[in-house]
Amino acid sequence: MTTLVGKTVLLTGASRGLGVYIARTLAREQATVICVSRSKSGLDAICTQIKALGGKAISIPFDIKNMAELSTLKQQINKIVGPVDILINNAGIENYQDFVDYSLEDLQSILTINLLAAIELTRLFLPSMLERRGGHIVNIASLAGKKGVPYNSIYSASKAGLIMWTDAMRQELAATDTNISVICPGYISETGMTVNSHVPTPWLVGVSTPIDVADAVIKAIKQNKAEIIVNQNLLTASITKLMFAIGQFCPQLVDKFYHYLGVVKLNYKRKNVKNFAKDRIIMPVHNYGRFTKK
Repeated sequence: MTTLVGKTVLLTGASRGLGVYIARTLAREQATVICVSRSKSGLDAICTQIKALGGKAISIPFDIKNMAELSTLKQQINKIVGPVDILINNAGIENYQDFVDYSLEDLQSILTINLLAAIELTRLFLPSMLERRGGHIVNIASLAGKKGVPYNSIYSASKAGLIMWTDAMRQELAATDTNISVICPGYISETGMTVNSHVPTPWLVGVSTPIDVADAVIKAIKQNKAEIIVNQNLLTASITKLMFAIGQFCPQLVDKFYHYLGVVKLNYKRKNVKNFAKDRIIMPVHNYGRFTKK
């Protein structure tokens, strides 16, 4: 797909975090962006920005955790705008805490929003893409799905599942004109946990901007990239890839490297940030936000 001009894009998690930056970048490409999120006020704000940047915007307040209603969402979209050309599964949550402190509700929320909703939305919209011999699906995963991170284990599991499912689907779709990509960001500046927790990220780890992630989404669509790792710059991204490759043979060696980089200490500190404890309020964010509980 060489251009996004006039293409219809369904973007989940559009009202905050990475979703806002992705939406703005799509607007500059003159796409029609169907913005889906729970926050109506947030959707209204980003839709106004999309229109100001030259794109077209459609706001649909919806909680994708309601899996049984996703088919209704599809019907609503088909009625309002017609077929979807590009699906971007961006919505996600994470929860920094000890594994033994997770509740069943916590597990279900993370796995549903981060993994199952993306799979179900693809199942619903893929047939039309195949029939029209085109389309692209982009899944926003994380480097936490490449190497598990402590105190965020369920998030790692959900993103690892998203990466592996994308890999399998890419092979399944190889003989078609419909493509699928996965974006794996590292730590992100300006939005999400890097900012919200007030816990600085170790400089050796590498921090990218949300615009870097949004640009990677566009690159993945235009150049049909299977996977893009977003980690500050080419050097840190290359080191990250090498580290993950080594981890396939010597996982405990990479464990030690994570300790050296300060990743374990960072997540431990984030787990203990008490000022983010809400009474089981789920905060809709991008893949570097979280929900917390008392």
